[in-house]
Amino acid sequence: NLNIIASELCPRLSRHNDSISLNQDLFIRIKKVYEDKDLLNAEQQRLIQIIFDNFKLRGSLLDDKKREVLKTMNEKLSSLSLKFNQNTLKETNNFKLIISDPADLEGLPEDLVELGKKQAEAEQIKDSWLFKASRENLYPFLKQKANLLGFGCHADLALQNSMAETTSNVSDLLNQVWKPAKQRADEEIAEMQKLIQKEGNNFKLEAWDWWFYSEKVRKEKYDFSEEDMKPFLSLENIRTAAFTTAERLFDIKFIKLSEYPKYHEEVEAYKVIDSDNNIVGIFLTDYFARPSKQGGAWMTSYRDQSKNNGIKYPIIINVCNFPKPTKNKPSLLNFEHAITLFHEFGHALHGLLSDVTYPSLSGTSVPRDYVEFPSQMMENWIRNPEVLNEFAQHFQTGEKIPEDLMNKYLNCQKFNQGFATTEYLAASFLDLAWHTSDNDVTDIGSFEEELFNDINKPKEIDSRYGSTYFNHIFSGGYSSSYYSYMWSEVLDSSAFEVFEKNGIYDKSSGQKLKEYVYSSGNSKDLMEQFIRFNGKEPDPKRLLEKRGLV
Repeated sequence: NLNIIASELCPRLSRHNDSISLNQDLFIRIKKVYEDKDLLNAEQQRLIQIIFDNFKLRGSLLDDKKREVLKTMNEKLSSLSLKFNQNTLKETNNFKLIISDPADLEGLPEDLVELGKKQAEAEQIKDSWLFKASRENLYPFLKQKANLLGFGCHADLALQNSMAETTSNVSDLLNQVWKPAKQRADEEIAEMQKLIQKEGNNFKLEAWDWWFYSEKVRKEKYDFSEEDMKPFLSLENIRTAAFTTAERLFDIKFIKLSEYPKYHEEVEAYKVIDSDNNIVGIFLTDYFARPSKQGGAWMTSYRDQSKNNGIKYPIIINVCNFPKPTKNKPSLLNFEHAITLFHEFGHALHGLLSDVTYPSLSGTSVPRDYVEFPSQMMENWIRNPEVLNEFAQHFQTGEKIPEDLMNKYLNCQKFNQGFATTEYLAASFLDLAWHTSDNDVTDIGSFEEELFNDINKPKEIDSRYGSTYFNHIFSGGYSSSYYSYMWSEVLDSSAFEVFEKNGIYDKSSGQKLKEYVYSSGNSKDLMEQFIRFNGKEPDPKRLLEKRGLV
């Protein structure tokens, strides 16, 4: 059983990592290089600063006794994180919705119904459709560890080497967006309550009613349905749009490889070359859902770019879970799928275009609150009508998206943003609360209730995650960093203003974006790089404008 193996290996891996980060002989050599860093070039100085800081934050400056205490804590934390993840996964996998009456499927998209049938057949459930959920207390150990390393709380420790830098800066960002988001959410609540009364009902809107009535409001106000767009959003069209966007901005080309080692027949391989036909890297895609595959979407690297000890080009993969083609039609995406493809492609470009010396500074090896910036930046192109008009074509007729459908789509882009922003911010506040509180938490329900009362969260909107299934912050590496998605959106909304002014395929802007964002990894100060590209610091007001909250 892999869970049992993982439980046994996790503490061992923790001890192995500590044997490196707490190795005093190694740290003495690092400290010597750090003290003489003025003799190094700029990238080497950046590298030794990051290495020295990381060793310091992992406890290398502690005395022997405290280092032993830290090792014990790290073992316990690794085991608790794994246990939390396993418990959440087990509970999620145990959920099954079995539908046997076809009438109950009315209104569901065709590809979802098809997936439900396949899942039922895989579990030998006849004449039915099966749908699954797809989306201990380690806090005291985190707090003890932070205090041991000289920080008041885990959040202060976790935010070292981030762009935000301090807990107060994160709180300022969240509070700056919370007020206008809540104001818009209150307007959305009133709108839905009015619709409930209009339909002759006399109940008050609750959190579980939101998606049902928000979809009714969207249909009434905009007459727009995701299903109307899907025939124009074939996977082939959207992938072509992504490749072409990168080619125009960054002077690269994607050439499909007929022969390349693959772990599955559905994986496709591309050689990426620059304008002089030099290889940039290898890009792999694994786009389709299948029963044995983990859900979600991500980018990872089999080899990071580097020029230390020989030039090594990167090997990067995007993994997604899009619907497979059927006998009658290609893989058709909804708009969220299309955005996901561009988002993960942005991560891929961050890895592929990397041009640094050292692998530990390469590609996506950047702070947590910066890593989503290059990926969210790419989303701006697929949301743009100029791109959609060129690449979104009907899979049967080849016609472009009709003007009235395009207008409906553009008009509803800022729909439901009060809800979307509020539910995300509530989870971000919850993350910070867990990692800044001085009190022992014995009643999770009361802890959450007190927090949500303090921030005056509308009861009609739930936090995106509750504590008991918040994998991001307890086992996913985002402790005190769930805010980072919003910080990255501040960066991307500010940066895309350059292309709104100069043209979305402006060559000069594209080359600057490549040089200062996608190619430099973590080899230079990231705020300085952003300002070199953008001409000014990121502005949270741009995010509010993008979401329609001002």
